[in-house]
Amino acid sequence: MNILVINCGSSSLKFQLIDAKTETLTAKGLCERIGIDGSQITFSPAGREKIVRQAPMADHKEAIQYVIRALTDPDTGVVKSLDEIGAVGHRIVHGGENFSQATRITPEVKQAIRDCVALAPLHNPANLIGIEACEAIMPGVPMVAVFDTAFHQTMPPEAYLYAIPYRYYQQYRIRRYGFHGTSHDYVSHRAAELLHRPYDDLKMIVCHLGNGASVSAVKNGKCVDTSMGLTPLEGLIMGTRSGDLDPAIIEFIANQENKSIDEIMTILNKESGVLGLSDGLSSDFRDLENGSEEGARALKAFALRTAKYIGAYAAEMNGVDVICFTAGVGENNVSVRETICRDYLGYLGVRIDPEANRKRGEEIEITTPDSKTKILVIPTNEELAIARQTYALVKE
Repeated sequence: MNILVINCGSSSLKFQLIDAKTETLTAKGLCERIGIDGSQITFSPAGREKIVRQAPMADHKEAIQYVIRALTDPDTGVVKSLDEIGAVGHRIVHGGENFSQATRITPEVKQAIRDCVALAPLHNPANLIGIEACEAIMPGVPMVAVFDTAFHQTMPPEAYLYAIPYRYYQQYRIRRYGFHGTSHDYVSHRAAELLHRPYDDLKMIVCHLGNGASVSAVKNGKCVDTSMGLTPLEGLIMGTRSGDLDPAIIEFIANQENKSIDEIMTILNKESGVLGLSDGLSSDFRDLENGSEEGARALKAFALRTAKYIGAYAAEMNGVDVICFTAGVGENNVSVRETICRDYLGYLGVRIDPEANRKRGEEIEITTPDSKTKILVIPTNEELAIARQTYALVKE
């Protein structure tokens, strides 16, 4: 069965077609600048040349139409008709407390996603547009929602509650939700496979390090804590997000520069992180390795913050068997991995293998045989995880 995986942004749409039985990628692509002049679709059939076409897309429904045309094109497509697509798996950013696993999409599920718009105003509306566009173009094809927040719903109250008046949790469900859950789920399961250990018999820390970054603690098969919170702003230093900071900073800057809350939140979400620490040099971690003082300052702070979370979660789980690095920085940034492991994880008995650590984008163990805690690099595959969860629901 072919599963179409859809990931909708406000003006973009990523897609992959995956054979669920063999777990092979049939095709992938990206629709860009939806609703904006200069929109285009990039289509990459497996094993063939990438195709880029200018394509006016007024909305996501038109983008879905271009996706279907690309997939079914007689000359360059990969399937003969829509009949060969068995289901669509949609990445949904925020499911609140309603969803702890993937679910078939119904009117009630769509309403629950709408109810979480206040918690993810940039993402959930776009996710809903993608769902409804697919429903219109592909009537009768099963639709499945896979939530970024679902994996973290096993956290206990002492981990997800904030130390603010409890009524705010009761009234508004203000709590830590966590994100990147599909990635943390995929990587933690893959780590257990690579170690030939039962998933529910391991203490794991997964470091999803990229422009958006988060760390999770997975104990005996369940996520028990994660660094992102009510929104993806909390936790690690990221590309443009500040991560953890003293909340009084918001009041201080607002008073000093006469800025509104909205303006301050824009600064914290779009002008901070390694971009802010490097004095505007770049939010791209690759650009920070240019030998400059600004770049080095940002990378050192990022490594330290990551190490702090690893230490906290090792304490919270009373030990750790394996630490995993994934996502763009975790998979490819050799110096960041080396700094974290060499400078901060000696107390866990970590012994880094410099030769193995030089590999980029590969599934590999980067510690020596005598290392007490194993360090794995595992490229994430969120689309495959979504396809797996979708297939598990619709094949029944």
